[in-house]
Amino acid sequence: MSAPEGNFDAPWQAHAFALTHALVDAGIVDWAAWTETLSRRLHAEGVAEDGSDYYQHWVAALQEILETRGVADMDQIERLTTEWEAAARATPHGTPITLEAQVGEERP
Repeated sequence: MSAPEGNFDAPWQAHAFALTHALVDAGIVDWAAWTETLSRRLHAEGVAEDGSDYYQHWVAALQEILETRGVADMDQIERLTTEWEAAARATPHGTPITLEAQVGEERP
């Protein structure tokens, strides 16, 4: 499977892409290890032939790298994911999302 053509289908895909590149640029993630991990995931059984699940594998590869390098474990990643999702729901449209946003309130 190859990367999808064109633009991202959803903002989270662009965020995952940007986060990965920022972590590589900061020296937290090694580019060679990243490409090997993503490639292994994309060549595993059950991957969509049409590339529709490409960014799910991208995120899973990033999570794996962060865990194996001791940057964050899956519990931390899941907790932060939940916190960001709650903050996004509590943040008015057009306002930057922060973890300080009130949790539990929906966007207007």
